[in-house]
Amino acid sequence: MTFHGTPPTPAAGSISHRTKALRPDIGLSEELVDAIRRERKKGQEPTQIAETLTLPLEVVEKALLAMRMPQPGRTRATLNVTREAGAFVHRECAPGEPVWKAMDRLIGELIELRGRA
Repeated sequence: MTFHGTPPTPAAGSISHRTKALRPDIGLSEELVDAIRRERKKGQEPTQIAETLTLPLEVVEKALLAMRMPQPGRTRATLNVTREAGAFVHRECAPGEPVWKAMDRLIGELIELRGRA
């Protein structure tokens, strides 16, 4: 059986218009905020970004406030999957089984099946 989900739209991963409307105006252009965040994603520290872009550190920190950053000690991750794949996992959950346990079980089954093949 082949499984095909609906591919995401070209704007997948962009900020929701509702979320954007709820955020306070920080007084910086979107281009500047994007430039600062690009540098942060490359691994630069805020002080380095301020020096590179010749900006005050306060401006850089303001632009980074709402940016999500990977947490080194995290215990869970979010999978960006199609609605169909998400619905499949939810259907596979046993009564009262948390989604993360169902996902671990399904992956375990897949690994076992591949090992037999």
